[in-house]
Amino acid sequence: DGARGLKEMHDAGAHTIAEDESTCVVFGMPREAIKLGGVDQVLPLDLVPEAIMKAG
Repeated sequence: DGARGLKEMHDAGAHTIAEDESTCVVFGMPREAIKLGGVDQVLPLDLVPEAIMKAG
């Protein structure tokens, strides 16, 4: 499942980003990833590309 996979990436040291509920069509996977503690940032979709560039 995507939420568990993102948590594993997070735990391995990856910088993880989930889409904010305000711009997400279906918030199920992001919500679960956030609940599991596998997300560093929660952002609206339009801010995700900039965050990726800054994290790299």
